[in-house]
Order: sequence, then structure tokens, then C-alpha cells
Amino acid sequence: MQTRTGIKETAPEVSPRSNGHAERPVAPGTGARLSRELGAAFYRTFPYLILLIGLGILAMVGLWARAAASNDATTAPSANGAAAPAAVQIMVSDFAITPATIQAPASTAVVLHVTNRGPSPHALAVQTPGGIVQTGQIDANATADLNLPALDPGQYEVWCPIAGHKELGMVATLAVGSASGSGPAGTPGMGAGSGRIGDGMTAEQMARAHEQSTVAFPAVTDGLGGQVLKPAVEGGVKVFHVTAEQVQWEVSPGQIVTAFTYDGAVPGPQIRVHRGDRVRIVLDNELPQPTTIHFHGVTVPNEDDGVPYITQDPVMPGQTFVYQFRVVDPPGTYMYHSHFNSTEQVGRGLYGAFVVEARHPAWDEEYTVVLGDGPLGYTLDGKSFPATSPLTAHLGDRVLMRLSNMGNMLHPMHLHGYHFQVLAQDGSPLEQPYDADTLVIAPGETYDVLVHATHLGVWAFHCHILSHVEGPQGMFGMVTALIVAK
Repeated sequence: MQTRTGIKETAPEVSPRSNGHAERPVAPGTGARLSRELGAAFYRTFPYLILLIGLGILAMVGLWARAAASNDATTAPSANGAAAPAAVQIMVSDFAITPATIQAPASTAVVLHVTNRGPSPHALAVQTPGGIVQTGQIDANATADLNLPALDPGQYEVWCPIAGHKELGMVATLAVGSASGSGPAGTPGMGAGSGRIGDGMTAEQMARAHEQSTVAFPAVTDGLGGQVLKPAVEGGVKVFHVTAEQVQWEVSPGQIVTAFTYDGAVPGPQIRVHRGDRVRIVLDNELPQPTTIHFHGVTVPNEDDGVPYITQDPVMPGQTFVYQFRVVDPPGTYMYHSHFNSTEQVGRGLYGAFVVEARHPAWDEEYTVVLGDGPLGYTLDGKSFPATSPLTAHLGDRVLMRLSNMGNMLHPMHLHGYHFQVLAQDGSPLEQPYDADTLVIAPGETYDVLVHATHLGVWAFHCHILSHVEGPQGMFGMVTALIVAK
């Protein structure tokens, strides 16, 4: 290298792999001799190496088999020496039960620890030889234990008993002991994890169940939503008072759920106004959560749009908030609903119809129908068949249906026996109305449709996603009927 003095020095030659150190000379033949010695050592130890690998594989297979057999089911002796119940972890969600095949030991009691990881309430039911054993309603992120008696080896049906959830796929199989392919106990040949064909019912049982659900329509339940709210008039302003509150709501006979409501009902009261009206909506919040009101599709001043921390602070429990604006939109169907924690609050029923009325209506009968899905199940105006309300008309009447979707799913609404005329969408009249017998309504949409009641009879009106309306045990959910009489 070149030094500062310009005197050339000679450095030892360095190998690229030597880390800067000169290599020492190696005697000729040394590499070949080392290679022969290493090869001999390898062949002497090879059989022992194979033996060790085999023993390791056998140990891993044994551990895997034990884990698979237990499937999170554990037992432990109790203080008196008897076997404690086997504990099995299960998760429910929208709309599944995990695992689909639940393993449990035979001839010992079992406790199912059920956790709800979905936004909707669920429950868990098991068909045992002694009858159905089930939890109560399990709210989102809550847990519940289901205690089962000692069961014989076999397969037992598991499902969510909340209306419509089983038909959406919330089924599983409890495999007790070594059972794996015989179907639910007492029902050989049915596939595991998919539920029994026809729910395991005979033809006569299915016919009787369908008849019972249908003849019960319209079933009487507590509570009626969507009633027209009469305003007070103060200085030429129409004043509507609504209270957000939590109640126990009967969706169908015997099915009680926790609902968030305006004035104690699902849907909340109809707010009906005319174009040009000055309106004031006074919200009292008696919920355990903050809330707001958003007027969906309604043209309002920005400060009355109801979006927390954008146009207003949330209305805390015990507080009151006032919305005030002039109605400038054309006659049509609009909505109002919570815009705070809306997945839960709207899902539990915190919504209602906001109708701008025509001053000279061209129809004889009028109905407002709000579609819902989620924690309350599949509902029309907060009720599930057979508790839904029929739409009635006289022969020759022109019937206006105001349809709105406050759920999270598409719902193709189908009317038997008729083609209705679609007049308006989202409050706006259509330049070219059209005829249909099935109308897909997306979340947040509203439609005004007109039916000319020219055919006598009872005509089913329902969502045409069939898992929302009918199963082996009859109709449920989003079903009602147009009844045309003389």
C-alpha cells in the first residue's frame, strides 16, 4: 500500500474468507484425509440418528392425537375424587358456531363455555335424549355456561334458537365419545355439522308446524311501533317530543329482547310533516349511552345533521337536545335514526319514519313498513312473523306502501299476486315509474310503491331471501300479507 512517506511496503496476501488474517500453509493431502474420517464417522452414527428422528416423530404424533381428542375439553377430579364436568370452549358469532364439530367425552357431565363474539345476541341449544337444553340470550361480548348431563356416545344437534339464526347456518354437532359419522344421536346417516335435513322432522310434523305458525298470524304481542306522533304547535312551529329509552320488546310471541327505542316502541313514532313546515324535534335521552338523531335524506342545516363531534356533541344520558329546521324536501318517505354507536343503537331499534305528506294524496290506503335485521332478528316494523301486522284493503283500492330498510342487509321484497308500481326512491319522485313484483331495498334506502288492489284474497308479502322468512318449522321473520276484501 502507499504510505504518507511514499515508501512502498509489502503486506501478507489475504484470503477473502480470512477476516484480514494471513492463512497458514496446509500440508498436502490433509483435506482428503479429513473428508475420509468425517465420512466414516457419519456412517457409524447414521443408524442412531434415524432411530432418534423416528422416536421424535412418534412422540409428536402422540401429542397431536391427545390434543385432537380433547378439542379443548378438559376434566379434572373433584375434591371427593369424582370426575368434574368436562369444560368445552365454544364461540358464537354472526352467523356461525365454532367449532362446527364439538368434541366431548362420554359418560361424564359437560359444561359448555359459550362466548358471543358477534354484534348480535345469540343463544345455544343442544338436543339431548332428555329434551332441549339451552342458554338464555347471550349479548355481544358476553359469556354463558350451558351444563349438559352425561351423554352416551353419539352425535347431538347444536344450534342457535333465536329466530332465523339456525336457518342462516348457526348449527353444529356435539360429538360425544368416539362418534364421528352417525349423525345426531338417534338419527343415523345425517351429516355432521350441517344440521339434520328437515330438522329431523317427519312430513306430518313439518306440516303441523307450518300450519301452527301460519294460523297464528297475526299473533298478539306487547307493543306496537310506528304510530303517528301528533305535534304541539308553538308560535307556528310543529314541536315533536321523543324520548330515547331502553325497554324489553316482544318481537314475536314469547321472544323478548332488549331494545333501544324512541318512546318505548320499535320503530319509533312516525313524524309526519308538510313541505314548508317549521319543525322542532326535542330529544330527551334516557338511554344508558350517549346518542344523537340524524334525519336521513332530509335537507337540514349543518348544525342539525346529528353526527357526534362533527356537527354536535353527543347527547349524554339525562340530557336534552333540540333540532329545528324548515322542511324543504318534496313529499316522500325519509327516516330518522341514531348516529352514535349506530351499529348497536339502530340495530336494537332506534329509528323511525319521517314522512313529508302530499297535500292531495292519490291513494285510498297508506302503510309505512320499516325493515330491520340484527339483534332483534328479521323484522317488519319491529315484529317477526306471526306477530307482523297485515296490510288490509278493499277491492279496487289504491294502496301506497312506504318501504324503508334500517337493517344491514339487502332485502328483496316480493308481493304475491301483484305487480306494484314504484313511484319514488329516497323521497324523490321517479320521472319514469316502473312495475315490479320484487324490489331490492338496500340499507338506508326508501321506496314508495303503489298497489291497485284488484284481486281478492290473502297475498303474502315477504323478503325473498328465504332464510329470512321460512324454515322446516314454518314461516318467521320478514313476512306479512296484503289482505284484499270486498
